[in-house]
Amino acid sequence: MSSLQLCLVIQLFVVFGVAGLFWPDKLMPLFDVLMYPWAASMRAIRTNCLAAIAIALVLFVKLVGVIR
Repeated sequence: MSSLQLCLVIQLFVVFGVAGLFWPDKLMPLFDVLMYPWAASMRAIRTNCLAAIAIALVLFVKLVGVIR
């Protein structure tokens, strides 16, 4: 994966994570579809958004290692 693609993926994860932390009620319909057999709750949305931010941090560390 090229550096530009990795940067775009990192930004996507960060945007999704921050949006879920600030506006979990707006993302509830999306999570109802994504988590079909289970009911989407605010706790599940926050957990998934924090995980998305954590994945973005891991990818950022990988990107910094690739650039050096």
